[in-house]
Amino acid sequence: MKVAVVYWSGTGNTEKMADCIAEGIENAGSEVEVIFCDDFGADMLNDFDLVAFGCPAMGDEVLEESSFEPMFEEVEEELNGRKIALFGSYEWNEGQKWMKDWKVRCEGVGAKIVAEPLCVYDCPTPEDEDDCVAFGEKIAKA
Repeated sequence: MKVAVVYWSGTGNTEKMADCIAEGIENAGSEVEVIFCDDFGADMLNDFDLVAFGCPAMGDEVLEESSFEPMFEEVEEELNGRKIALFGSYEWNEGQKWMKDWKVRCEGVGAKIVAEPLCVYDCPTPEDEDDCVAFGEKIAKA
């Protein structure tokens, strides 16, 4: 299986998650490419069997609006029937609203979410990093 881990990170927290998820994907024997969202587009979707999208909660619990959201809007209509996973970090509130909204949005276009989205509070702890590796292993087997 070939997996893309596509992310945006402002503080490095979601980037750390992406790297740990990629480690798990490799551990499971799959090929993985970690891609910053500015370098990913809808024309690349067919190159991968699964795409894991990662974005932190921003503002009033929304996706990052200047880079990630435009990229995601471009690929969103092409997600019908495709296997995806979602992950991200948050630093305030409960942090779960943005992920719930994002999951519903993806389900609404027919994406196949292969695992419950992974959320990490603030900077990933060693335990969080282990959870990210396990998440990568899980989605690579989906």
